[in-house]
Amino acid sequence: MTTSLVATRPRRLLRAVAVVSCVPYLALKAAWVAGSRVGVPDGSSLLEHRTSMAVANSVSVVLDSAVIVLALVLTRPWGLRVPAWLLAFPVWVATGLLAPIMTGFPLQLLVRALGGSVSTAADSGREPFLDEWVFGVVYTGFIVQGLALGGLFVLYARDRWGHLWRGRVWELPRSTVGAAQRVTAGAAAVLALLPLTLHLLWAFGGTAGLSAGRAGDRTSDFYVLEAMTALFLVAAVTGAWLLAFRNAPALPVKTPLALAWVGSGAAACWGGWLALASLTGVDDISDRPTPVMHLAYAGQMIVGILVATLGAHFLAERSAGTRDGSAAAAKQPA
Repeated sequence: MTTSLVATRPRRLLRAVAVVSCVPYLALKAAWVAGSRVGVPDGSSLLEHRTSMAVANSVSVVLDSAVIVLALVLTRPWGLRVPAWLLAFPVWVATGLLAPIMTGFPLQLLVRALGGSVSTAADSGREPFLDEWVFGVVYTGFIVQGLALGGLFVLYARDRWGHLWRGRVWELPRSTVGAAQRVTAGAAAVLALLPLTLHLLWAFGGTAGLSAGRAGDRTSDFYVLEAMTALFLVAAVTGAWLLAFRNAPALPVKTPLALAWVGSGAAACWGGWLALASLTGVDDISDRPTPVMHLAYAGQMIVGILVATLGAHFLAERSAGTRDGSAAAAKQPA
């Protein structure tokens, strides 16, 4: 691949958009770390745990700053020398964290516009923990980050690894699909049943397994997020199943890979984030996650990791097959 492909005008524009879109979020988080209360209303629960929130906000600053680093890696010549795993992992994490926001937030706004019964925490009788404008600023920034970073990664990946997902499923050599992948896909499908059932139940108004506080705070936003969580779980399992069992032989290889990539990232990263958040201290016992909620978070995280492992193994096998094929062709007499 030539380095000139990395420095084209569209890529420079996407890089600038990605960097600039980080500024509002980073500025807001830095202000909170410094002790500012901008965007935090009186009575917010955030004011009761200043030390833990300062630590959490500092971690958030580091994570969002990684978007700037990734934008540079994906557009600079030296980025081509970064090991595949060192680049793929943070991009996978970024995909997993941003994809639900990019899809969920616009849907939440749409549901509100169509007359969602309850759209804000204040409507449910509790004090809001952030001013409403904060969500608009932060989530809009996340959506722009996701679009810009996603565009950069697609261009980068096409140039560097595009040969790994060319063709259709029926053209895959048998060496890229083995018994281990089929077992992994089957295990992911079975383990997804519990979290998928729970998230669908909660999305359609059920309260079984929810803490009393969470059930009382449900809003239209809650229902949308639960539905999106279920959708990403289905995407992850579907992508893994199609790769392992080739149920749709005419399908382009990039389709199940994309489903597995986005679905596994969303399931694993959000499941892990919610599981981690549930371990922090909660003053009101009614707000503490129940064992069933813990199972849902852990289950979707495990499913995401299994599907990501299957996808990584698939790409590694296909990469090795491509190298072997190129080496064999080079040995043929002219």
